[in-house]
Amino acid sequence: MTNRHGISLLTAAILLSALGDFLAVIPLALHLQHDSGSGIVVAGLFIALWTPVALLAAPAGLLVDRFDPRRTLIAVSLAQAVVAAGLAFAGSTVEILALTALLGCGVAVANPAEFALVPAVADETRLKAANGRIESARYLGYTLGPLLGGALAASGGTHVALLIDAASFAVVALVALVLRPRPAPARDHADLGRARDGIVFLLRDRVLALVISVAFVSLLFMTASATAEVFFATDVLGAGDLGYGVLMTAWTAGMVLGAITLPRRVPAAAAATVALVAIAVQGAGLALPTLWLSVGFAAAAYVVGGSAQGLKNVLIRTLIHERVPERLHGRAYAAYNGLRNGAELVALAGGGLLVSAIGARWTLLLAGALPVLAALAGLTARRAPDPAPATT
Repeated sequence: MTNRHGISLLTAAILLSALGDFLAVIPLALHLQHDSGSGIVVAGLFIALWTPVALLAAPAGLLVDRFDPRRTLIAVSLAQAVVAAGLAFAGSTVEILALTALLGCGVAVANPAEFALVPAVADETRLKAANGRIESARYLGYTLGPLLGGALAASGGTHVALLIDAASFAVVALVALVLRPRPAPARDHADLGRARDGIVFLLRDRVLALVISVAFVSLLFMTASATAEVFFATDVLGAGDLGYGVLMTAWTAGMVLGAITLPRRVPAAAAATVALVAIAVQGAGLALPTLWLSVGFAAAAYVVGGSAQGLKNVLIRTLIHERVPERLHGRAYAAYNGLRNGAELVALAGGGLLVSAIGARWTLLLAGALPVLAALAGLTARRAPDPAPATT
């Protein structure tokens, strides 16, 4: 199997995984909202799904580094297929939340396993292109999943959506089964190191520590936009449900565009700096529409902001691939993913409080402006040339 075919298969698997996740979560959220009428219960669904990714980052990454990531992905995908099938027949809210948390545990392992497979199936000189394809596939899944999930929920097909999700995990396992990555270096389990070595390495590498710290701080504020945007579009802009859909589509389309077209234009030596600039542009894409209240301007700003987010995510993935030793890829990416999900959980909770306290417009302004300031501080810190990647 050629490298091109290998990365195409992995990209298809990630698209299917992202689509399946949201195909299931949206009908589940609507089901819980209908049955309980409680926003807390619905929020609990997303907390149950995302919290394991943050809490289990260290052991999940160690698992990926200890064993063959392809086989790990096969095993965890089959387990997720069983859990998703169980969700289709879950009756009580407690059962749904518990099984959703188990799905989240699978995500905690599957994401670093997929990340660790990229250099093994892609040409090492084309990591940015491979990561761009993978990120754009993920975004496409995030876009199509809610649309299909909402349509199935509207037609009473919650069980069908969950069974399709289960089938998607089975297909991911099949795709991983036929992958033929290059052989990994021999793993000395006695000298594997500690679960926390991934986060330790990220913080000791000056370039990664700076970029990831700025990304983490920006997400603490930026993800608060998720709560504010629906109120901003419908109440402040007066654009209604359609206007909200237009803004969300504009951002997602920008993410796909940025992930596919922009990374290849960034020289390797400038990747960290451009990632910081992209964080600033992403924040500006959220903040500027609050200063000029126009649906058209907001949509254009969201395309630009989404493109910056797609570029940023690809560059950070590639920096981790290139600067972290292969034996730590699972733990390093799991640590980064855990930090990212932890920041987003905090921001989602804070966003609801801010919208209640100061309104959607000013919440969105803060969600965009504070990351711009964080990125500018990071750019100021990047005056010395990049040191070579650490090898320990």
